[in-house]
Amino acid sequence: MIDRPRLVALPGYADRPRPDVHFCGHCGRPPLESDIQPSSRVCTRCGLGLIVAAPPDGAPTPADPFLLVDGQLAVCGVSRLAEELLMTKETDAVNGHIGDLLVPADVEIAGSDSLINQIIHAARGSGETHHVVLRPAREFGIRFWARISPCGPPKAALIVLADGRE
Repeated sequence: MIDRPRLVALPGYADRPRPDVHFCGHCGRPPLESDIQPSSRVCTRCGLGLIVAAPPDGAPTPADPFLLVDGQLAVCGVSRLAEELLMTKETDAVNGHIGDLLVPADVEIAGSDSLINQIIHAARGSGETHHVVLRPAREFGIRFWARISPCGPPKAALIVLADGRE
């Protein structure tokens, strides 16, 4: 018999996270195989959003309102449902500061620095999904449970909003 080396599992490969989930940055729907075109990243269903990807624990469903925020804290995408929820238009919100739309629900306790840090780390593509409570910038009785995670390309933070009833 020939003494051959045995195959062994490499450390870190067995516990690798699942692949990222792809979705449209406007309608939130995942692309169908027939929708994927090599020359374009624009969603063929709605024609308005780019196809981006996020970790499975942070990715939105088509029923989730969400925003995309870059590393400079500028809003770079607002989903159709987030437009309705936040009563704004994507064209009015894009390139504006995230603080003009959303702030921590209790600034005195959490501080806005922690929200900013979470967004910046996510926009760099690092970090994990964080759960926070936010409110609209000019409203005080409304709360949104949110999760912040990295997404891209291009690298950005994904903020998925929920009303907490789920």
